[in-house]
Amino acid sequence: MSDNKARIRDFFSRFFRTDALGDGDDIFASGQVNSLLAVQLIAWLERDFSIAIGDEDLQLSNFSSVNAIEAFISRKQETSATV
Repeated sequence: MSDNKARIRDFFSRFFRTDALGDGDDIFASGQVNSLLAVQLIAWLERDFSIAIGDEDLQLSNFSSVNAIEAFISRKQETSATV
C-alpha cells in the first residue's frame, strides 16, 4: 500500500471502520461518506497534500474511492509541479 493510500485510509478511519474497505470500493455508494464528510475530505486534501481543489475538480469520480483519491492527488501534484 502506498503512503498516500495509508494517509487516506487513516483520514477515513477517524469517521468509520476501514478494515473492510477495499481501495476500489465506492465510499459514497456504500453510504460511508455524506456531504459533510465530503467537505471535510476536500479541506483535508488541500491542507495535507498542499493542493488546490477548484470547482472543476468537484466530480464524484475524483473522490469515489481510495484509488480515485490517490490518483487525483497524483494528478494535482504533477500539474502543480509543472506550472
